[in-house]
Amino acid sequence: MPRHRSSAARQREEPRALRRGDLARAATFRIDLEYEGTRYSGWQEQRNARTVAGALRAALEEAAGPLLDLGGAGRTDAGVHALHQVAHARLERAADPARLLLDLNDRLPADVNVLSVERASERFHARHDAQSRAYVYQVARRRSAFAQRFAWWVREELDVEAMRGTLELVRGGHDFGAFCQDSPVAKGTRANVLGVEVAEDGALVLVRIEASHFLWRMVRRLVGALVRVGSGELPSEALRAALAAGSGSELAPRIAAWTAPGAGLFLERVRYPGDPPLGAARAVLSVPTVL
Repeated sequence: MPRHRSSAARQREEPRALRRGDLARAATFRIDLEYEGTRYSGWQEQRNARTVAGALRAALEEAAGPLLDLGGAGRTDAGVHALHQVAHARLERAADPARLLLDLNDRLPADVNVLSVERASERFHARHDAQSRAYVYQVARRRSAFAQRFAWWVREELDVEAMRGTLELVRGGHDFGAFCQDSPVAKGTRANVLGVEVAEDGALVLVRIEASHFLWRMVRRLVGALVRVGSGELPSEALRAALAAGSGSELAPRIAAWTAPGAGLFLERVRYPGDPPLGAARAVLSVPTVL
């Protein structure tokens, strides 16, 4: 993700820049979709780069005409996947949701799939209206011929119980400055982690984190640090100290170097008011243990 974005990209991302009259005459839709992020430079539209939002914009404009605004609930990074991303789209003219769903999937590449299209209120905003986002990260404990695009193979033996023992340190409101990269759109380095768990599924270790919002690369750096706890390289007390120190942590450069690769990360779900809680964490692609 680039540090600087064009004014056009900023306007596309922020519907508050639209005039009241634009909102009143727009046909607003909620679009739920999934995608494999391997070929994309993330969700957010960028100049001279293939992005998921760019692919969705092109399909929308071809299927339904002029588009006033498009925004997503989470800005997934390059190579990161989504099991359930949510977007809002404001079109200049009305469209039948069922027909639009079919037309979009006819035009989108095979690694982007629209799950549902619903008419939404004119004020609906996929990011601002969301209460939480949940990400799940897949760590593989063995090399796999099939999972390299969907999991991070860690060669070191991992103590999963040691990883679980640090979870209470992460839960709650903290300054995650030591676990994020500077972003031109960030308004601070605090976030509230609502839930975090470590689960096992065959040869995979799953790390799921649900939070009010996430900072740039926060999930991947937390996963990288938890893996170092599991390998014995990082004591849990050092993790506690990094959370307490925030952006001023002396451990921040090491945490940055430990950033987990994007391939293992999935935006699992975006929750809105009234949505049910998350169920049990499950692997996206199973990697059985070797007999």
